Amino acid sequence: MTTVRLPLFPLNSVLFPGLVLPLNIFEERYRAMMRELLKAGEDEPRRFAVVAIRDGREVAPTAPGLPDQTALPERGPAAGFGADPIQAFHRVGCIADAASIREREDGSFEVMATGTVRVRLLSVDATGPYLTAELEELPEDAGEGAGALAEGVLRAFRNYQKRLAGARERSLTSTELPDEPSVVSYLVAAAAVLDIPAKQRLLQAPDIATRLAEELKLLRAETAVIRHLPSLPAVDLTRAPTSPN
Repeated sequence: MTTVRLPLFPLNSVLFPGLVLPLNIFEERYRAMMRELLKAGEDEPRRFAVVAIRDGREVAPTAPGLPDQTALPERGPAAGFGADPIQAFHRVGCIADAASIREREDGSFEVMATGTVRVRLLSVDATGPYLTAELEELPEDAGEGAGALAEGVLRAFRNYQKRLAGARERSLTSTELPDEPSVVSYLVAAAAVLDIPAKQRLLQAPDIATRLAEELKLLRAETAVIRHLPSLPAVDLTRAPTSPN
């Protein structure tokens, strides 16, 4: 079992390997994290772990809320996550590698990171200026029939994307999509319009074939629903929305 200790960045979204993650960082705990990552040499990876926040949990407020406008926001690395922060997070997440970290004049940061490998959350430490976590790297097993399933998922995804985008939007061609089963499984998981619990189930699937089989069912079900709805704008395949903290 390979374990690693890294800074922990909880989000209200799921990060997949290969997905580009832009971040707009203004909370002090995450500013401290980025300042620490910037101490790494140019050739060293600037890695942190991303985990999805469980339903019903929220990140710490950044300003006093209603109805008591005199109340002060929570502060500290675990603010908003309760006395035992690990309970606020899904246990499977993804390591992110920050390709660029740019500090603004006001001390906030613009960050562009990419998901790399899946990890299991073993413990959370809230004693420093930001959360850190002990993590176990998860293997990427193919499972049975991953290649054939990937072909089926690609066909279903093209149909889903066309339905989702509508006739006014440019649809994808076969040359724009990969055929490697692992890449297909994460690309589709990231691009499909699903809620966090559904995306989390895909992230933590025990192997690629299981993930692809679940995606095939989801795509067929979602496509059937979309037939009866007005056209919706297409989604970007590899870029998540900018996530404020």
